[in-house]
Amino acid sequence: MLDQMVYVAAVTVLGVMEQAYFSLQVIDARRKYSVSPPSIAGPPEFERVYRAQVNCAEYFPLFVSMLWVASLYFSQVVAPLCGLLYLYGRYQYFHGYAQSSQGRLAPMYFSARVLWLLIGFSTVGVLSDLSKIYFGVAFLQGLKVFLRSYWIPF
Repeated sequence: MLDQMVYVAAVTVLGVMEQAYFSLQVIDARRKYSVSPPSIAGPPEFERVYRAQVNCAEYFPLFVSMLWVASLYFSQVVAPLCGLLYLYGRYQYFHGYAQSSQGRLAPMYFSARVLWLLIGFSTVGVLSDLSKIYFGVAFLQGLKVFLRSYWIPF
């Protein structure tokens, strides 16, 4: 089973590295704008970098948990692909926010949509397994067979 989970594990490691990168950007901004810890007030340029990092950190546990649930119960291909899109959106969000408050909006909406996809995939996958356990109907299995017949990896 571990060989099937390598993609989601790789996306998770990439996500942790992205969070570390965002934290390092805050350290650099503290030095650049002379904002010593524990202060979080400073020039708007610093505050935008700081808020971008905090916002990304706030959503990271939700992202990681939905990434793994979607991968375990929905698809080991679709979930990591969504994960990569989410991380790309968060990277764009961070740098857009660092430039201007308005620069965060489009990437924020993009990453939110991807996160909602992961939540949806997780929900469908878990409900499918629950319906299989309690009602003997695995509706997700039929969908997977249908999609695979058209060469769509699932």
